[in-house]
Parts: sequence; C-alpha cells; structure tokens
Amino acid sequence: MQFMKHLPSSCPACSEPLRIVRLKCAACETAVEGDFAFPALMQLPPAEQEFVLRFVLCSGSLKEMAREMGLSYPTVRNKLDDIIDHLKTLAHEPTR
Repeated sequence: MQFMKHLPSSCPACSEPLRIVRLKCAACETAVEGDFAFPALMQLPPAEQEFVLRFVLCSGSLKEMAREMGLSYPTVRNKLDDIIDHLKTLAHEPTR
C-alpha cells in the first residue's frame, strides 16, 4: 500500500487553520507571496478528501461507490451528507 503525504491545513501546535503565504514555481523559481486561504476541499480531513475523489472517479454514482467500498448505499449516502454539511460549515466560516 502506498501512503501519500497530506498537506496540513491546521496548525500542529494550536489547531487553528493554516494560511498559504508563498507559492513557488519549481521550474523557474518565480514566487508569489500573499495571504491565501486553502480551498474548501483541501480543508477537509484526508479521509473525506479521499471519499470526494472516489465519488468523482465513480462519476458521482453512490451505488458504484457502495459496491467498491463494500458498504450499503445508505451508509455511503450518509457519508456524503456528512461531507456536504462539513463543506457548508467551511463555506460559512470567516476567512482570517
């Protein structure tokens, strides 16, 4: 099994949201600095990000996801509903 490193979106010391302050091109070294928020999908925990990725790769078919994951359709639907609620919460949080 291959493990992917996940970009942290919260501070390991105080758990507050991290901000992006610098982006750099690996090819030409151009850098952009500012104060940027993480996109909502990147603010989800890794397991929820993985679920969203699987959902897209299954063309949005919860029936197909349930089959692949070995779960019931209602269980998969509930997981999606939880992620939707989480994204709605993130969308209403004030940016810092």
